[in-house]
Amino acid sequence: MRKTIRLLYPDYVSGGLDTYYFGANLLAHILPKNENQPLLKVEIPPPDGKERSVTDGIYAKEEVLAGIKNAMAVINEAKPDRIITIGGNCVVSQAPFDYLHGIYENTGIIWIDAHPDVSTVKDDYPNAHAMVLGSLMGYGDSSLSDLMKNRKFKADEILYVGLQGLHDYQKNFLQDAGVDFKVQTEEFVSDEEIRTFMNRFEHILVHLDIDVLDAALFHSTYFANKNLVGDGSGSGKMTMEKLTAVLKCITDNADVVGLTIAEYLPFDEHKLHDMFSEINIFID
Repeated sequence: MRKTIRLLYPDYVSGGLDTYYFGANLLAHILPKNENQPLLKVEIPPPDGKERSVTDGIYAKEEVLAGIKNAMAVINEAKPDRIITIGGNCVVSQAPFDYLHGIYENTGIIWIDAHPDVSTVKDDYPNAHAMVLGSLMGYGDSSLSDLMKNRKFKADEILYVGLQGLHDYQKNFLQDAGVDFKVQTEEFVSDEEIRTFMNRFEHILVHLDIDVLDAALFHSTYFANKNLVGDGSGSGKMTMEKLTAVLKCITDNADVVGLTIAEYLPFDEHKLHDMFSEINIFID
């Protein structure tokens, strides 16, 4: 029996929002219970309300790097065969995907996301959660990519599902890197396309960004909060039913050795928690 761990990795500084921390911890309780999958935690200091500075184009750079290194240490000590990563924001995929790539050479990535996550420090968006897939490909900032211990992922080892409209710099990056992508504003990639991609590999890694869901239908996403603008990108367009079908297509037809769930942002639940935290009967 393969060893599967659940890695609770509540990084929030890479996305600049405290709710990432709250959301990751809540998500750990939402997932189905399985006593055969021990929950291991990457120690991230809880939010303190302080603003961080941008260093070399990366917000809270030292904390971001420390989180990745801590995740690597937890994984290397556990030596799992499969990893379910509970984020936090998208940067949480770097350490587990790199580790799993060291075990399973013939491995593809299915990136279920409204956004490509290939930003660089030159693109004037300092939050590292938008840089992670570029880093896994070896094109990220050297401080991120150099942490990787194994072979970088190739352009033809990546399939985007749910990708929405791109900024010019993102489109140029993907074209220059040789990634075969399709913007899916009108129609998602088909199950047949997904299976054709998976058939080329012995193992699959899945990165699920919750913001692939339509914010008008599912409200625990970045784009459901009208006060946030990020890098100017828009919401995903996927329904829960479609996402369920996509995940079933993948997991029923491939050996999925890594699954990341990222960018779960339960804003209302976080506000409720904060409200009760100020009520005497709960804190006396």
